[in-house]
Amino acid sequence: MEALILVDVQNDFVPSGALAVPAGNEVVPVANRLMTSFELVFATQDWHPANHGSFASQHPGRVVGDVVDLNGLEQHLWPDHCVQGTPGAAFIDSLDTSRLTGIIRKGMDPGVDSYSGFFDNGHRQATGLGEALTERGVRDVYLVGLATDYCVKFTALDAAKLGFRTSLVPEGVRGVEVQAGDCERSIEEIRAAGVSMVHAETVMQRQQRPL
Repeated sequence: MEALILVDVQNDFVPSGALAVPAGNEVVPVANRLMTSFELVFATQDWHPANHGSFASQHPGRVVGDVVDLNGLEQHLWPDHCVQGTPGAAFIDSLDTSRLTGIIRKGMDPGVDSYSGFFDNGHRQATGLGEALTERGVRDVYLVGLATDYCVKFTALDAAKLGFRTSLVPEGVRGVEVQAGDCERSIEEIRAAGVSMVHAETVMQRQQRPL
């Protein structure tokens, strides 16, 4: 069984959002096209409380981009984003959410961030995504979404560590690029972990083959 994972395709990550990913909206047509070829589609959703510790606003004297210690973990500080129940936390309007099998919310603990769709950044708590995939007999996962150098990267790495055959659709991701070259370095790290790069058309052709 195969599953498609959509990583954080949310309003705050498009160019007009609170934590804008350049051309982030361009992943939506790729995601919509791919969803037609999968029986199982899971979407992760950043779902932060307003007082989340990854927000620079929660650290007096600190600004976006600073790095702090957050309960024993190194934490890059971000603008307030994807706050629970706000328009910024909602999926991008043009995403076809009618095809979703399930939604996995993450980042709800104010004391720890959660880039990966599978675990928080300390690997202290699981989100339930791994269990949901395993219960359905999933062996292969394909990833698209935002952002390449953060949530997509860590979701891909964790998927591979959990034993899923993991593939990334490169035209279906976009990155933040806090530092120039972050996306390229992230792709190299993802490849080194055994994750395959597979283009959308190849994925769809595979899905259309008779069993």
